[in-house]
Amino acid sequence: MTAFAPVPSYYAASANPTPSRPHLSESIETQVCVIGAGYTGLSTALFLAEAGFKVVILEAATVGWGASGRNGGQMVNSYSRDLDVVARQTSADAARLLGQMAFEGGRIIRQRVKHYGIQCDLQDGAVFAALNPRQMKELEHQKKLWESHGYDQLELLDKQALQQQVNTERYIGGSMDHGSGHIHPLNLALGEAAAFESLGGVIYEHSAVVDIQQGQPAVVKTAQGVVKAEWVVVAGNAYLGKLLPQLASKSMPCGTQVLATEPLGEELARSLIPRNACIEDCNYLLDYYRLSADHRLIYGGGVVYGARDPVDIERLIRPKMLKTFPQLQNVKVDYTWTGNFLLTLSRLPQMGRIGSNVFYSQGCSGHGVTFTHVAGQSLALAIQGQTQQLDAFASLPHYPFPGGRLFQVPFSALGAWYYDLRDKLGI
Repeated sequence: MTAFAPVPSYYAASANPTPSRPHLSESIETQVCVIGAGYTGLSTALFLAEAGFKVVILEAATVGWGASGRNGGQMVNSYSRDLDVVARQTSADAARLLGQMAFEGGRIIRQRVKHYGIQCDLQDGAVFAALNPRQMKELEHQKKLWESHGYDQLELLDKQALQQQVNTERYIGGSMDHGSGHIHPLNLALGEAAAFESLGGVIYEHSAVVDIQQGQPAVVKTAQGVVKAEWVVVAGNAYLGKLLPQLASKSMPCGTQVLATEPLGEELARSLIPRNACIEDCNYLLDYYRLSADHRLIYGGGVVYGARDPVDIERLIRPKMLKTFPQLQNVKVDYTWTGNFLLTLSRLPQMGRIGSNVFYSQGCSGHGVTFTHVAGQSLALAIQGQTQQLDAFASLPHYPFPGGRLFQVPFSALGAWYYDLRDKLGI
């Protein structure tokens, strides 16, 4: 078995109790084998279990060990590129369907939390904060764009109204998405795993997949076991490695860094973010932050292309936090961690099938909390023979990074430098 080190995150330290799960050490048969116990795999498996399917999940580490248990906890609608960009990439019918699904992820999460009683500190409200007039115009455009798809939960905020949401001088205005919010991400994953198991689903942890043999049935192998399945769902995302080389060339793992302060106390915490929304700015390399249930500030930002772990995360993120909230100069940082997400060249998600019975979804490009739940619904429907949603996502074109694997990191870093410079200059 492969050993995976514990993640030294605030989320891991404050996780709800979860059972110890076995590793796969035998040959079994099932209807659906899902690879990966992050949001994509859990969401797909839970939809299928609710529909009466026999489903097994194989997880290389533990439930929520990857990005699903390490992210900023922000439930943000749409995709990493907005709906006007999506519309230029596909047919009108597909764009219309993708537009409808752009706002489904948060609804699915709320339904799961309510139905299964998942304790994950769900809070409503997300703020997009503009640092310059160009970004404010983009938020005005976004409001009209989302309204054209039937979504009416955005509210534009001038500087004064924004400061009622986040007490900083950094921003000139912004918008509030009343249909978004934030959660304790690892506890959401653990709750979805428990819901899946309550319906008879089985999760094997520490069971990394080493080979997939296509066929009827497909054969999925781990170091010590075998699963024969009618369908396979590949949901490894940034931690898939080289299991499916045809997917690896069109995506790149990237790291993002997060810190959690010591508990600030309710008075200081609410003086920073009075109405407990989560916030992200509008930069290409954006900052994102929110309060935890025990009144810590969780602050993240930056991208490390190629997913290397920085030596000193606090040194990278603390200056960003203090630029937003200089009043936290003397506050102690209790936790720092990094997590990988999967970037595509288009920054749009990749979903489709390989052969007749191997399905995949990957490349959330930073919008994973909500998109993965949409993906789970789409993949589950496709296995049941309803392929409209899957086909709409599969219609989006995807390209390999220029220069191949050798140059994808420097080319991406150069592109990010260009957009970061634009943001700093406000052009």
